[in-house]
Amino acid sequence: MRVPNNRVATRSAAVAARSSLTTLTAVVGTAGLAAAAANPGLLAAVDQHAAAVRDSLHGDRRPLTVAALAGYAEGMRDAAREQGWQPPVEPIDWSEPDWLLTRLLAVCLLTRALDPRDLA
Repeated sequence: MRVPNNRVATRSAAVAARSSLTTLTAVVGTAGLAAAAANPGLLAAVDQHAAAVRDSLHGDRRPLTVAALAGYAEGMRDAAREQGWQPPVEPIDWSEPDWLLTRLLAVCLLTRALDPRDLA
């Protein structure tokens, strides 16, 4: 039995999207969301960014997906790199994160709201 090519590509894309969000959560989300829980100002900023991401992805009209969030985060990182941004090599100082890190942290917050089965 052969699997149609479009099913293989879709599965590979889904695996890549899940992997991307898992990596983002490990690098940014875990420590960042813990810092936000302890810092109301950071939490408010992350909430505002999450609302903007949701709006950008039309989250009020259709459910957010792993693919949409991963694509959004990858697009943000790619655009930032084109402008000379470099990912942090040391632990992130969440007392004054830059705009992009706050936006990526918002993606992590939205990822938490997804069905865990979508991330498995």
